[in-house]
This record gives sequence, structure tokens and C-alpha cells, in this order.
Amino acid sequence: MRTVFGVIRIIAAGIIIAAIVGQLIYSIEVVPDIPFFLVNFFSYFTILSNALAAIALLIGAYYSFTVRRDPPWYNLSLAAVVTYMATTGVVYNLLLRTITLEQGRTLAWSNEVLHLIAPIYIVLVWLLTPGKSPLKWTSIWAIIAFPIVWVVYTMIRGPLVGWYPYPFLNPAQPGGYGAVIVYVVAIAGFIGLMACAVIGLSRTRILRS
Repeated sequence: MRTVFGVIRIIAAGIIIAAIVGQLIYSIEVVPDIPFFLVNFFSYFTILSNALAAIALLIGAYYSFTVRRDPPWYNLSLAAVVTYMATTGVVYNLLLRTITLEQGRTLAWSNEVLHLIAPIYIVLVWLLTPGKSPLKWTSIWAIIAFPIVWVVYTMIRGPLVGWYPYPFLNPAQPGGYGAVIVYVVAIAGFIGLMACAVIGLSRTRILRS
């Protein structure tokens, strides 16, 4: 059974990588400043979380073929990826789906893979793939570390280059920094809840079989 999941993980990772590369190529054809665009492109939380998901799936595929149970470090890494991807899917589809982001232009099928299909799939991986070990509740701090670093990086770089990956992080919006803080706190709370849900699910016997 784990071998089957390993094959599925490889296929899913390939689709995610194709979506990232496809959007990159589609956008880069129309941008005037390619180096600036490349840094911006890989500053989107969506791109980073999907790239991490693809890496995690490929590593997971290796373990699916070679061991009966995923090692604890990988289990924690996958839990973090699940949290980030679930956040990506929910935030985009609730706040950003009707907004045009500054990425040159949007490749429709890639957009759906990165913001809807891949997040749903990664959550299903966590629910259905056998061989997981339970996580400690203190793992939440390791899971939320990356989003915290990303927000700090974004808010420091933003005013320096005059660019923010998402409109709700731009203090030029109505409400200024107050509105930004509200959005950041709300999303941070959601990430924390997702992390708790992911950890809680890892501790249920049925999902560790």
C-alpha cells in the first residue's frame, strides 16, 4: 500500500512543479525587469508553500518505497507543509480569488493547481497516507516558524522595494498598518488553528495505521 502512495506522491509532486514552472514561464515573458520579478515570484507564500510541498512529496515517495513508517523529522515537515498549503487554499479562495496579483499574468490551470487542487491533495495525503507517527503538541512552534519568518521578510522588504506579494499586506490600503496588523493576526490565528488540527489528527489512532 505504501508503494502505491509513493507513486501517487511522485505524480503529485510532478504536477505541482509543472504548475510552478508553467506560471513562471508564462509570466516572465511579459515582465520588464526579470531579476526583480524572480525575487518577487519566489516571495509569494503560495509559490514557497507549493515548492515545499513538492519537495516533501518527493522525499515522502522515497520513504514510501524504502521504510514501513515515515521518520519523525519527515512527519513534522509534512505536517508543516500541510498547514501552509491548507492556509494557502483557504486564504486565496476567500480573499484573493477575484484580485489580480502583480505576477505578469495568470496561467489558469496552474492557478487552480497551486491554489485549490494541490492544497486539497496535501490535506488528503495527511488524512490517508499510512505510516505516520504522532506529533507532540509542542511541534506547533516548529510549524509556525516559517510563516513568521516570511511575514517579517515581507514587511521589511516591502517598503524597501515598493512591492508586497498580497494587497492585504500593503500599508497603502485603506486602514494603513492597522489593517495590515488585523489581517496578519487573523491569518496567524488561522495558521495556528490549522497547525493544531494537523497535530491533533496525527495523534488519532486511525490516521497512524
